Amino acid sequence: MFTTVLVANRGEIAIRVMRTLREMGIRSVAVYSDADRDALFVQFADEAHALGAGPSADTYLNIPKILEVAAASGAEAIHPGYGFLAENAPFARACEAAGVTFIGPPADAIDSMGSKTAARALMDAAGVPIVPGVTEGVADTAEARGIADDIGYPVAVKAAAGGGGKGFRVALTPDDLEDAFEGARREGEKFFADSTVYLERYLPEPRHVEIQILADGHGTTLWLGERDCSVQRRHQKLVEETPSPIVSDALRQRMGEASVLAAEAVGYRSAGTLEYLVSGEEFFFLEMNTRIQVEHTVTEMVTGMDLVREQIRIAAGEAIGITQDEVAPRGHAFECRINAEDAERRFLPTPGPITAYREPSGPGVRTDSGVQSGSVISDMYDPMVAKLITWDVDRESARKRMLRALEEYVVEGPTTLIPFHIWLLNQQEFIDGGACHAAMKVMSESNTPLPARDGGPPPAPQAPEGEPVSERTMVAEVSGRRFDVRLFIPEKDLGPSGAAPAPKRTREKKAAGGHGGAGATGEVHSPMQGTVLSVAVAVGQAVAVGEVLCIVEAMKMENEVTAHTAGSITAVHVEAGQGVSADELIAVIGAAGADGG
Repeated sequence: MFTTVLVANRGEIAIRVMRTLREMGIRSVAVYSDADRDALFVQFADEAHALGAGPSADTYLNIPKILEVAAASGAEAIHPGYGFLAENAPFARACEAAGVTFIGPPADAIDSMGSKTAARALMDAAGVPIVPGVTEGVADTAEARGIADDIGYPVAVKAAAGGGGKGFRVALTPDDLEDAFEGARREGEKFFADSTVYLERYLPEPRHVEIQILADGHGTTLWLGERDCSVQRRHQKLVEETPSPIVSDALRQRMGEASVLAAEAVGYRSAGTLEYLVSGEEFFFLEMNTRIQVEHTVTEMVTGMDLVREQIRIAAGEAIGITQDEVAPRGHAFECRINAEDAERRFLPTPGPITAYREPSGPGVRTDSGVQSGSVISDMYDPMVAKLITWDVDRESARKRMLRALEEYVVEGPTTLIPFHIWLLNQQEFIDGGACHAAMKVMSESNTPLPARDGGPPPAPQAPEGEPVSERTMVAEVSGRRFDVRLFIPEKDLGPSGAAPAPKRTREKKAAGGHGGAGATGEVHSPMQGTVLSVAVAVGQAVAVGEVLCIVEAMKMENEVTAHTAGSITAVHVEAGQGVSADELIAVIGAAGADGG
């Protein structure tokens, strides 16, 4: 067994891996960027090494530098977590060349499943059902039109190297195909340095169900049940659960057996996940994730297994200690992704410092996090704050336990998805086992306030437009009963003695228009700090309400800035590739027919 393992990742997954290493008596080594110098995972490790400043390409994706740290620290193995280098075959090969064990599958298996086109062909040959479509890259729009006509609309256009919703576009009709094709190619090139795309039949509102597998180097491959990940927005998972409320015992068995065939077809070793689209009793291969999944936690809760420990043991050459017949999932588990995002503003990222933080606890509650009070959610990385997981004997009990835990969770500073999760888990469609596709579409495409909950706190009183107010809390007793009282005081009324720190709420003068802020003059402002990927309008162009003006990338997400009013563009203040700050002026919309002179 290893004595020292380097964890080539950050945040909650780094701490998750380090906890298992500590239980196994193995020293952990962290690597960190300058932006993460004070992060909790750095403090948690037994030893930590700086990777320097700059974006991920210069730090967490810097293979030579990470291998230098492995050599300097005496690490015999590297655990990549998920994201970054977790599914990077050249990194796995570089580890092997350096004499360091990669805690993950063989590089050839990563290669086999890294290209969606090659993976589809492999799965088809192995007898795993695939969605009707092509298994080779499509050269251009003209070729795409011929293929789409053959398989029928709607069609999905996917980046061959894509994942996590990146490089995925849908063409509902032939008129949509060119935009979908070019958008998927652009994202494939940007996020994966591969512009190859392919087409397949788009299944409207299928369920997204995945099978966890575990394979060792001694001929054993197990499937550990399924996870339902159907509650998504823009193909980004929000809530995961096991078992799936729509999977029958017979379907589960067929999916599990197909997943073993898929893993064996590529010589897989380690933990991995086969993802499927499910419609009724049919299932179709979507992709294989050759790493530990974000949502591996719910499988651990129902099986009692530590999947990270199994990864480490397999990488060290040990055999899986149980048989398929001994895999016995029990109860039900949910995971809610607590992201620093504002669901009421189309899930806009909300980076910033955490001013207060308290995690829930109690029976059947687990929190995997990488933050504490004083931590900063950086705009350089994804917006995940933590993962909240609950377990109970059945689905309804686990749902109620999750609601209790969400109510206990305190995160002050960045807006998080906690209110959204509370709202979602109370929806009758969700209670009945539905995926809430329609509700997620509405919230992803418009600024949609969450309805007030019965018995919840009253809304803050309205202040004059644009006037900042400060919130104060106090405790009052009336007839022996304790009440928590919230006061919203205009800042102009606070004297010097009222300068105690408190969260500030500003009644914005600008009303959000689409994904951008807009003032009464027709000014459109960036709702976030980020990079302008493209500008879709020019001076003199007429625009309609909701029309896309530009796309701003922030925290790995593409965000559309749209027109809040109809009119004519009189000024454009940004260009592709330009960095913008939050609230920076993007464009100005004048009355219809106006121009910029």
